[in-house]
Amino acid sequence: QVQLVESGGGLVQAGGSLRLSCAASGRRFSINAMGWYRQAPGKQRELVATITSGGGTNYADSVKGRFTISRDNAKNTVYLQMNSLKPEDTAVYYCNAEILYFGSMSSVSGWGQGTQVTVSS
Repeated sequence: QVQLVESGGGLVQAGGSLRLSCAASGRRFSINAMGWYRQAPGKQRELVATITSGGGTNYADSVKGRFTISRDNAKNTVYLQMNSLKPEDTAVYYCNAEILYFGSMSSVSGWGQGTQVTVSS
């Protein structure tokens, strides 16, 4: 019912920057926490950053100080500003959101389709 669509991925040189965005679309819903996860080839998916509805954030140690997560509640959009990118940041990045449908008593976890980030040496 709610779609999460990531954008902003691409190829960048080490030390460069990218900004990912994830927009939620649909009807009769609200978003609680949102987050970014990533998965590199041959590795399990890992948490990158999360942000609560009130703006509280948490980051993986590997990206702390380089990445910034933010959100625009009016647009139902979450962003991930990635600076000082390293080759080890190369992965498919996935948006996650806790979705509460109007009239429902519980939230569900939604995922975007992923966007590829490739950092060259």
